[in-house]
Amino acid sequence: MIEPVTTTEGLAAACERLAQAPYVALDTEFMRDTTYWPKLCLIQAATPSIAVVIDPLAEGIDLTPLVEVLRNPDVIKVFHASRQDIEIFFHQTRTIPAPLFDTQVAAMVCGFGDAAAYETLVRELAHAQIDKSSRFTDWSRRPLSEKQLAYALSDVTHLCRVYEALQRQLAKSGRSHWLEEEMSVLRAPETYELKPEDAWRRLKMRGGNRRFTAVLMEVAAWRERVAQDRNVPRSRVLKDEALFEIAAQAPQSIDDLDALRGVPKGFAGSRVAQSLVDAVRTGLSLPASAVPEIERGPPPQVSGAIADMLRVLLKIRCEEHGVAQKLIASSADLDAIAADDKADVAALSGWRREIFGEAAIELKRGRVALGMRGRRAVVIAVENLASAKT
Repeated sequence: MIEPVTTTEGLAAACERLAQAPYVALDTEFMRDTTYWPKLCLIQAATPSIAVVIDPLAEGIDLTPLVEVLRNPDVIKVFHASRQDIEIFFHQTRTIPAPLFDTQVAAMVCGFGDAAAYETLVRELAHAQIDKSSRFTDWSRRPLSEKQLAYALSDVTHLCRVYEALQRQLAKSGRSHWLEEEMSVLRAPETYELKPEDAWRRLKMRGGNRRFTAVLMEVAAWRERVAQDRNVPRSRVLKDEALFEIAAQAPQSIDDLDALRGVPKGFAGSRVAQSLVDAVRTGLSLPASAVPEIERGPPPQVSGAIADMLRVLLKIRCEEHGVAQKLIASSADLDAIAADDKADVAALSGWRREIFGEAAIELKRGRVALGMRGRRAVVIAVENLASAKT
């Protein structure tokens, strides 16, 4: 029978054992449907010799012993698709687990595809099958059944075997430094900072001048602060469409705000309405130098044929090297390279340039070509083609 850890004393004892291992596999269960901040409901941790389920909702429990493990430089923290898990730990404890290993990223480096599913890795590397029947559990309800706890715990017990298999593959291929470059993004605090002043950058801009942008910046920051303070999803405060309408119309009074179609009826009478109007006024008063210039013209003219050839080249090179395409370049990156040999994209630097970027520039300059060798698409040096003809 699985007994969740519900006391600080029990957690300290478990963490003392976890800290003795070279690595610990971790996972969390959380709820976020009705809140801004994720509600941490369960923490699972495992090493080859111990597996525990921690109940962070238990009355009086202090997670400090676990935080000490997360900060322990001698213990590698292993996650799968870690960004949301790390975000939770960062906002609750101001801790980013380190050293860090993400099996989803490692799987992409090892050629398991663009977004290797955990179930796939468990099946292929741990030779096990995951029971998905408890996937949609309400993890905030208590008590949790034995079946639910077993499901949660299996995530980290299988993760141990997945991690060890991927480590062997990385050591054999010599690609550990590729993974380290990706981990640097996940270790950076700015990856998880939710600054209200940056909230407008997540919105899909639909044109507009500097005045529009200035107001949108301020009202998006206003919505973010209200959502954080109330701990509700952004859309519960105002939907994106309402923010765009407010930015376009720039209401400077409660009556002006009430007249907008996108603003819910009765909102103008709420206690936050005046602060929204104040945000609009702040946006209108911003100097031009404080408002970034948004690129609104047509994108650079890119030959569709060149971009398509780069996509084929990417696929060929990634198949040759056994690495996920998504890890090398996005569709937007390929368009940027098609337009500019010196585009500011990751594919043109570091190990990505070795795998793909250099060949992409050579293809654009006509020094390599795409061809067929039997039923396989290949990259051919143009000089070799010339030699073949003579």
